[in-house]
Amino acid sequence: MEAKQCETCGNSYDKAFQVVVGGAEHVFDSFECAIQALAPRCAHCQVRVVGHGVEEGGAIYCCKHCAAGAAKATKGKSATAIRDRA
Repeated sequence: MEAKQCETCGNSYDKAFQVVVGGAEHVFDSFECAIQALAPRCAHCQVRVVGHGVEEGGAIYCCKHCAAGAAKATKGKSATAIRDRA
């Protein structure tokens, strides 16, 4: 098998894998590199959102706590308007 180069770390690896997102092809040597490149960041605490996350007002958050904190800080909204994407 031909070694392919990871687009995140530059490592050449014969077990690299491809991920296609929106028609764009990406090559990684590990899930860690794929997450670093593709996972969105929480709009409140900036942690990588690896699971389904929570979406509010077009922003993605890692959890309901961060979504509620951001909503209160920016709009004064109640946490009850926040919906889990799962």
